[in-house]
Amino acid sequence: MAVEPLSSKEIEDRLAELPGWSLDGDRLTRSFRLGSHFAATAMVVHIAQVQEELDHHSDLTLGYNTVSLRVNTHSAGGVITEKDFELARRVQDLAPGHGAS
Repeated sequence: MAVEPLSSKEIEDRLAELPGWSLDGDRLTRSFRLGSHFAATAMVVHIAQVQEELDHHSDLTLGYNTVSLRVNTHSAGGVITEKDFELARRVQDLAPGHGAS
């Protein structure tokens, strides 16, 4: 099944439902600040598990107490698709307090 790119309007509407997520060029991005390096590391492990379940992977960066993601759909030519928003929603649900940053 082909994965279709989302329109600018569809992206804008979906971003409105995901506080803290934004569009940076051709990628959805989000950073989370956690209470410690251990908490950030644990979040990375949980995100990795979700990415495996969805078979959809982001660029994931671990800082001292931060986790940052950048995602688009490589298999659709590096555009934003519904797969990216599904991953973003799942990551958002993992974040402590839904991860204000």
